[in-house]
Amino acid sequence: MKVDRQLVKKVAAIARINLTESELAKFTDDFKDILQDFSVLSKIDTDKVVPTFCSADLQNVYRQDRVDKCLIRQKALVNTKHKENGFFKGPKTV
Repeated sequence: MKVDRQLVKKVAAIARINLTESELAKFTDDFKDILQDFSVLSKIDTDKVVPTFCSADLQNVYRQDRVDKCLIRQKALVNTKHKENGFFKGPKTV
C-alpha cells in the first residue's frame, strides 16, 4: 500500500482530526513505518495452521433451565407506593 500525504489527510479527515503540516509529515512517516512492520506478517507461512477464532481451548458452560414459582403480582406490588392499575409506575423518561 502506498502511503503518502493524501492518504494521511484522508485518514485524518475520517477521524475528524486536524493536522498541521509538520504533523502530517510526521504521521506519513509513522504510517509507513507501521505498515513496514506489519508487512512481516505477510511473509509468515500459515498453510499448515488450522484457522480458529480463539487460540485458547475454552468451551461455554451451560446450565439447565428450570421453571420456578413466580411472585404473584399483589405480593410484588405490596411494598411500593409507585403503582397504578396493578403495575409498577416509574417516572416519565421523555
